[in-house]
Amino acid sequence: QVQLVESGGGLVQPGGSLRLSCAASGIIFSIYTMAWYRQAPGKQRELVATIASGGSTNYADSVSGRFTISRDNDKNTVTLQMNSLKPDDTAVYYCNAETRVRFTPFDYWGQGTQVTVSS
Repeated sequence: QVQLVESGGGLVQPGGSLRLSCAASGIIFSIYTMAWYRQAPGKQRELVATIASGGSTNYADSVSGRFTISRDNDKNTVTLQMNSLKPDDTAVYYCNAETRVRFTPFDYWGQGTQVTVSS
């Protein structure tokens, strides 16, 4: 059974920091591209950051320079370090694991963790 379990969300003041973690089980973690998405109330889910199996990263323009994604293939975890948080970063943050094996896609989601940036 595949599980992605996020943790680390919460309430933080503008300018503050949070660190989200996602623990994966039931998959060969090292072959998956891992990503963080977020969805704010009334908005579509959007991609925040990705980290490929080889370690290359990509970020949404809105978080570039403030957020850092990293992975630990030994511990099957992916983290999102979020600094200089803004109220616009308020959303439910979701962990995603995606890969293709012989053209067959495998795509898994966590349950989400709430991040609220407010004074």
